[in-house]
Amino acid sequence: MNRDAHVPEWTLISLRPRGQHAPLRRAAQAAGAQVVALSPWALRVRDDSASRAQLSRALNAQRVVFSSPAAVHAAARLQRLDGAHAGTWLAVGAGTAAALRAHGVGTVLAPARMDSEGLLALPELADLRGLEAGLVTAPGGRGIIAATLVERGARLQRADVYQRVPLALPPRTLQRLRRSATPWVLALSSGDALTLLLARLPHDLQPRVREAIVVAASARLAEQASDAGFMRVQLAQGPLPRQLAQAAHAAIMTCASS
Repeated sequence: MNRDAHVPEWTLISLRPRGQHAPLRRAAQAAGAQVVALSPWALRVRDDSASRAQLSRALNAQRVVFSSPAAVHAAARLQRLDGAHAGTWLAVGAGTAAALRAHGVGTVLAPARMDSEGLLALPELADLRGLEAGLVTAPGGRGIIAATLVERGARLQRADVYQRVPLALPPRTLQRLRRSATPWVLALSSGDALTLLLARLPHDLQPRVREAIVVAASARLAEQASDAGFMRVQLAQGPLPRQLAQAAHAAIMTCASS
């Protein structure tokens, strides 16, 4: 993605968890953006005996689903993932699959459409009657994966291997955002992150943030942004940092030419 000399200054707002902004920052800066990192939460591994036991049961299931790269990395801190396993392992998207391969997992299935609906459309999850399905994830979220696995007949073995810890928005970062070049683009890959952000934003930033262009990683997230009052919402090709940055860059170019 080449930086265009005619692109105006603009700012991308990242809602990634604390410490996980670097890939999106690199992709956005390559497109000419400055990045303001507003982490509404941090991720914490649930390193206790109950979580380890849950994970062990989940990994022994005939179908094992990982909901995010964070779930993979947290699981790998609790138990090695590179051993032999009899079940079919599935990832919600390319990023999650890459994380599994980085931890030594050889065969992983992932959908082209990188969201819950794409995952659940895979034929390996179509009929789960008589099977155990492991779900490696975190508390919260929509719960559509767990509910659908059960609806399709699976005995669910859920392992919540990490948790999201809400954070206050740092005053210095908020002040930097106030001074940042417009237009603003909000990169949206988590509905819960957006909810937390809007609940914690100071009053003076609420209307300014809602004037931002939103690039959403899925149609569901685009709908949530529209319902929250955002008027300019663009759908990215997926949740990967380069996909979000490309969608943001395209939106800025459209804005600049109009």
